[in-house]
Amino acid sequence: MIPIVTSNEMYAIDREVTERIGISADSLMENAGQALFSALKERISRAANVAVLAGAGNNGGDGFVVARMLKSYGYETDVWLVPPKEKVKGAARTALEVYERSGYSWIPYEGNEQEFAMRAPHYDVIIDALLGIGVKGEVRSPYQEIIEQLNRSRAVVYAIDVPSGVPAEGGDVAAAVRADVTFTIQCPKLGAYTFPAADYYGELVVVDIGIPPLVVKTNAARRFVWERSDVMRTMPKRRRSSHKGTYGKLLVVGGSKAMAGAVTLAAKAALRSGAGLVTMAVPETVYEAVANRMPEAMCRPWPAEGGAFAGATDWDGLDVDALAVGPGMGRTEGARRLVCELVRRPVPLVLDADALFFWEDYAEQVRRRSAPTVITPHPGEMARIVHRSIREVEHDRFGLSKRLAMEYGVYVVLKGPYTIVTTPDGSQYVNTTGNPALAKGGSGDVLTGIVGAFLLQHEAVQPAVSNAVFVHGKAADWLVQHGHSPWDVLASDVVEALPAVLASLA
Repeated sequence: MIPIVTSNEMYAIDREVTERIGISADSLMENAGQALFSALKERISRAANVAVLAGAGNNGGDGFVVARMLKSYGYETDVWLVPPKEKVKGAARTALEVYERSGYSWIPYEGNEQEFAMRAPHYDVIIDALLGIGVKGEVRSPYQEIIEQLNRSRAVVYAIDVPSGVPAEGGDVAAAVRADVTFTIQCPKLGAYTFPAADYYGELVVVDIGIPPLVVKTNAARRFVWERSDVMRTMPKRRRSSHKGTYGKLLVVGGSKAMAGAVTLAAKAALRSGAGLVTMAVPETVYEAVANRMPEAMCRPWPAEGGAFAGATDWDGLDVDALAVGPGMGRTEGARRLVCELVRRPVPLVLDADALFFWEDYAEQVRRRSAPTVITPHPGEMARIVHRSIREVEHDRFGLSKRLAMEYGVYVVLKGPYTIVTTPDGSQYVNTTGNPALAKGGSGDVLTGIVGAFLLQHEAVQPAVSNAVFVHGKAADWLVQHGHSPWDVLASDVVEALPAVLASLA
């Protein structure tokens, strides 16, 4: 797992490294610059014409170390110092002086603005070491003009830590560098996983500069990227002695006359994801249509009214280990009564889609549940639950998810690019698989089925949920890599891609 930090947490980490651990700020900057250079030289051709744009702070200091190493290795490199030299302080000043004593020169931007404007279009590579994580508010002149020229250039742009002008915590972005690659130092920052900030990062590469992991752990909230290695480590193994009962009995409750397919997508995804037995509970008026679509799953007709659930259940002879509720069930009064009853069942519960529409009616009951509860809202559903606008949700995905999970003791899966899984103790895990192919009706139903199946098979809830999100996104990635486009993928295609993804993780 890779820790994700805020700017304040990163500053606290740096302080502890220098004040308690005893690694000087100068040494830390040298380590950063050397690590950045090692990553950059693997990507930059020796024939490239390179520019390093340096600001006054630590970001600029990292740029001086990188520029020194580029020149030492024979790269044709111009270094542009944007602020007056006297404004460069601390470790950055040391890095600049080491650069100068190594026999290398730099070009002051001040007084040479026209020359920069003429040269900028002709660089092959530009390294953005302008502003770093301390940006608050709009970027001022001359940085704004430089960023505009940089974004118009044909160069490959490598940003150090964060693209200049992008707030480390995300939020609105005005003038900012649009990087092709961002080499983030030690830990990614929140903005790398929230939009619109994430659009400016390009490819994100984490560069380890040797900060002790304990320092990060003690100064940052429990916020991580959930990686493939984490999935491999936590995926359950299937024993030769097992049988269908070993892998649990899942009841998927959903469907209506208008949306009969949703429940079958969830059920098939659950079976493809290893659930031992899956039963669909559907309104009796759609029973025949649904049952014929899924011969591998059992089907139970529950009382219907107007093509949707009437609100009553039929548990006669039904034994379940987990519930997945919501796909295609509609927002009728009968559906509301049904969800409120199902929330009382003492088994692991996944609430999705239309079931989340009735959150206010059963939220207090959820708070009292002893069995795990997983909710899987998209931003619109999240906005309704927390009484915020969708824009507010997107600007504070981490904060709102954490508050909701801790307040109600639930696992929150806030869907979207970089889906966040938040646990009841406030720990957060970001998923990086998936692509716009999932932006289509039915994708969420598939995820619900995978989550339900994995809850039955994993020992712990968080790995089950995070692995389900990973696998769901990876299936979409696999499809785009094997003949599909982000336009044509169907939710049923995602289900059919699950075998290939699961085989790769076995």
